[in-house]
Order: sequence, then C-alpha cells, then structure tokens
Amino acid sequence: MQESYYELTVKVSSHIDLFRDFLNDTVDIGFEEIDGGFIVRSEDELEILSWGLEQFTSALCKALKINVECECSQKKLANNDWVEIYKKSVSPVEIAGFYVHPSWNEPSAELINIKIDPALAFGTGHHPTTASALRAISKYVKHNSSVLDVGCGSGILGIGAIKLGANVDACDTDPASIQNTLQNAKLNKVEFKNVWEGSCSLTKETYDIVIANIVADVLTFIAKDLKLATKDDGILILSGILDKYEDKVLKFYKDFKTIQKVTQDEWVTLILQNNRN
Repeated sequence: MQESYYELTVKVSSHIDLFRDFLNDTVDIGFEEIDGGFIVRSEDELEILSWGLEQFTSALCKALKINVECECSQKKLANNDWVEIYKKSVSPVEIAGFYVHPSWNEPSAELINIKIDPALAFGTGHHPTTASALRAISKYVKHNSSVLDVGCGSGILGIGAIKLGANVDACDTDPASIQNTLQNAKLNKVEFKNVWEGSCSLTKETYDIVIANIVADVLTFIAKDLKLATKDDGILILSGILDKYEDKVLKFYKDFKTIQKVTQDEWVTLILQNNRN
C-alpha cells in the first residue's frame, strides 16, 4: 500500500443522478455519495477525472439549456489515516437473516455471518442494491441450488448463497474483484466451485439462480448471456437499477416473467423467472 492517496470531492448544484451515472461509467475504483455530491479516492492523482467532470458539466449545460455548477477539489492524504477512518465507518448490518460484518467486529451468535473486509470499490451490504440482492438470495436460494454471481465484486452475494447451501460460480471482468472475492471466501472459510475473470458468456453451464448486481446499462448489454445462463424455470436476480431505468431494463427481458420487485430508496431489484418454455 502506498503511503498516501488522493481524495476528490465533487459538489454539484443539481442533476446529481446524471453525475452519478457519469461516475459509474467512468471510474472503476468506486466512490462515496455524500450530500450534494461525491467523494472519489485513489492512489493515483485524479486531475483527469476532475477535467472530465468539467467537460461533462459543460456538455450538460448546453444539452439541457440550464446552468449546472460542479465544484471539484482534490487533496492528498496519508493512507494510514484513511484506513483507520474507514474501519470506523464500516459497521455491521443485518439483512434478511444475514449478519454482514468486517473482521474487526464480532460475529453474530444467531444470524448467518458473512465476514467482509472490503476494498474501497466493493460491496459491504450497506448499499441498497446489495441489501436488496441479499434479501432475494435469502428467499430464493435453496440447499444445493446452482448459482452464478455475475460481477461478484467483494463476493458478498455468492458467499451468502454458499452459506445457504448453494453451489456457486462467480465471475467479474475486474481482476481486483476476483482477488477480493477469493480473499473474502477464505475469510469465511467457504469455497466457490469456479471463479473466473471475464464475462458470464464464458460459462457453458446453466444455473437455477443467476445474480447480477450491476448498473442498468450493463444489464441491458449482457441480457442475452444472463438469460442463456438461466435454467428453464430458473430465477434471474437483477440489481443495481435506478428506478428511472426499470422499464429500459425490462425491455431486454420480455421473455422472462417478473415475479417480484424489491425497492429501496431510488433503487430497484428485479426477480425474474425463465418461462421461455
């Protein structure tokens, strides 16, 4: 770990959802949402991202014919300071019978423990999309279910499914996600059947349950692969969808039946069933 890192604070006057989408599509290191903006942290300088945000703001003003202000400020901080602050900020959370906690907190005696030592970009269960996906897993995953976790990130969803007795494969196009998933699997003393770097199109199997907690645009782009990986009458759990994009996503899954919708804040998780036959 480097001795220092960079923190870019982004404050916007309006249309925060469009800036969130821009960051989701632009950065691969994760970011924190704060009141009226975002914080992006990286061990590399973030001047190019700051410039990109300025260009995006200018284009947005021209397209919408309104004035939108975006203020970016970057500072350099000691990594040790961040690690301690971050540890204090990550608290355990209870979700649908699961107890998600970092290794520096004691496990639960009553609930199913998922121990996650998160990297800055990956899920800890606190975000609505991860929490809703865990609720769906708690309801639909059974003992010996075959499960594929697409875009596994920290591995939290796949680990939850394994702890319910499922046989789980996982994949992600980001090598850091694969490393983080394997580290967290070791922390939880569980094993995935297969874990690979790349898309779900690389699997030749079909699964009882396919889980994808990814942004809406990616869910539409890989819709064919996700559907092909889902068994006849199998379940497809789609999370990471802002409510304004729900209809857009569903257009790509017309041949699947919507059996449940879980909403939290402005986020939607869709539970679909393969009824092609």
